[in-house]
Amino acid sequence: MLNDFKFNLLDNNIMKLSKLFHTLTLCVLVLLIGGCATTQNPDPLETMNRGIYKFNTVVDDAVVKPVAKGYKAVAPSFVVKGINNFFNNLRDVITVINDLLQFKIKHAANDAGRVAINSTVGLLGFIDVHSMSGGERRKEDFGQTLGHWGVGSGAYIVIPFFGPSSIRDGVGLVADTLYFDPISYITDVRTRNQVRLAQFTDARTELLNASDILNEASIDPYAFQRDAYLQYRQGLVEDADGSTVDYSDENLLSDGFQPYSDDEIVSLAN
Repeated sequence: MLNDFKFNLLDNNIMKLSKLFHTLTLCVLVLLIGGCATTQNPDPLETMNRGIYKFNTVVDDAVVKPVAKGYKAVAPSFVVKGINNFFNNLRDVITVINDLLQFKIKHAANDAGRVAINSTVGLLGFIDVHSMSGGERRKEDFGQTLGHWGVGSGAYIVIPFFGPSSIRDGVGLVADTLYFDPISYITDVRTRNQVRLAQFTDARTELLNASDILNEASIDPYAFQRDAYLQYRQGLVEDADGSTVDYSDENLLSDGFQPYSDDEIVSLAN
């Protein structure tokens, strides 16, 4: 029994060290590869990116989008909204941590209060009490934190299944997922994977209207999505004076980051 306990403890420590090593390696890549992109050419990996974009489109059309549409059609609207609130509440934990890493103490206090209220009065976040009482939802991630401290976005990349990103934001996604996301601390692998699948389905369901508009808005949806993503992420890093960036739930598009709303997509296409 004691030997089994020691083995499990050692195994857990090895896994944590492995995660740390991978994250540090990616951080080094941010600094090394960040210089590959320039203002004139933010997409030096375009050939590869277009291939991944086509793969993501095929998978989305064949599997992900139909599942999301089926879920939205079958589940009552209050259930869809409640589950979306639940995952947004978990996502708010990531925001609080990155607020602190950026020394945005006032925002951290507001966002931590949001998590506390929604997790208790809001029944684990299924009811967004904070927003109902006029509270603001903000979204921060580790990619924004790196940008806040002067790390450039690096080359634009398209991540399989996730979509548009950059070298910096890709590293941020890994860090947020491994260390800051409460879902990562679910010890049972099967349960954790099921929650991740539900989270992914919820995110795709929220983006059904926006993705349809994206496909119709441009002759080259890949280039349009790339330019819109890079512009939007730059605005998030700069905080747009803290007032003009829309952090609402409706302002999400295709990849778990924070892309454009329907109206913004149409305006950019014109």
